[in-house]
Amino acid sequence: MSASPLSARVGSAVSDFALQEWDALAGTANPFTRHAFLAALEQSGSVGPGTGWQSAPIALEDEGGALLGLLPAYAKGHSQGEYVFDHGWADAWERAGGAYYPKLQIAAPFTPATGPRLLLADPAHAPALIAAAEQVTLASGFSSAHATFLTEGDAGHFAAAGWLARRDIQFHWHNRGFASFDDFLGTLASRKRKALRKERAAAQSAVTIRHLTGSDLRPEHWDAFWEFYQDTGARKWGTPYLTRSFFDLVGETMADQILLVLAYQEGEPIAGALNFIGGDALYGRYWGCTRDVPFLHFELCYYQAIDAAIALGLGRVEAGAQGGHKLARGYEPVETRSAHFIADPGFRRAVAEFLERERQGIAADRLYLERAGPFRRGG
Repeated sequence: MSASPLSARVGSAVSDFALQEWDALAGTANPFTRHAFLAALEQSGSVGPGTGWQSAPIALEDEGGALLGLLPAYAKGHSQGEYVFDHGWADAWERAGGAYYPKLQIAAPFTPATGPRLLLADPAHAPALIAAAEQVTLASGFSSAHATFLTEGDAGHFAAAGWLARRDIQFHWHNRGFASFDDFLGTLASRKRKALRKERAAAQSAVTIRHLTGSDLRPEHWDAFWEFYQDTGARKWGTPYLTRSFFDLVGETMADQILLVLAYQEGEPIAGALNFIGGDALYGRYWGCTRDVPFLHFELCYYQAIDAAIALGLGRVEAGAQGGHKLARGYEPVETRSAHFIADPGFRRAVAEFLERERQGIAADRLYLERAGPFRRGG
């Protein structure tokens, strides 16, 4: 597949590419598009044979073979682990006699966090890289291609290429130059401020909390967190997405971008929250516990994350998908973006009509949520 003087090829794994050449395009500010993170998913068996996620990174090269761009892409046999839900589209297409799977997914697997998807040295090559994804979709007989949790800039490139735009809402905490958690609390309405203080006091009185990063992370910490993760994963998804070895691998290769928050009772870890540290954001990813402690989920996942972001000078906390309960805790509604290429013209029209109706509802929801926030009026 080529378009002189540029050509595109599909790799079989992110680990086929050298770390230096991948990260030269992806950068290191977003942990989830780093070579180390994506390769750990492959090497641990979290993606690959039997998972429904087959790595298919798309590389754009010049006629001399120099790497100009990359897409973290996967051939998907289902719609699990994506957090942008298209099960209804799949059902409709299959009722009409089509095969929705496999499809092409451009994403960081299992990670509902906005980040770069068009990994480019020069944004001028965005159209060629997007065209390569379209050609892979058509040549492979896939029903569609989906690029999820896009940056605003990447979303613009996909829209310019004619992909269908989709929006949703997440809840992020924004650091407005706060020097402490109390500074942040001062922006909240009095009743909300008191409620948060009571929640923190109740949780903190029951446990001892430790922050672990870098060389502080040891195998026993991952053993404890694995137990927490399995419990939460089994309740949410039936089968947890990540394997045990994934945590060891990222602990070895990304320790300085990991913040593990553990809660102890009598010296025993009983709950934990795993965060990744980005260039200007703290990303909350997984949480779990072996004992129920009132408000501990809020403390470890939301309030400790705010404390850490302030200490690290980060601009925001992204606490994952869904969760309207985050609103009352100072996390604000923000828009997330995805783009969708539908191969069949008739199916594309139907999806476009659905998205137009959905966008109107999302806009109304966001307006309501912004007005319902816990902040002092005029603050």
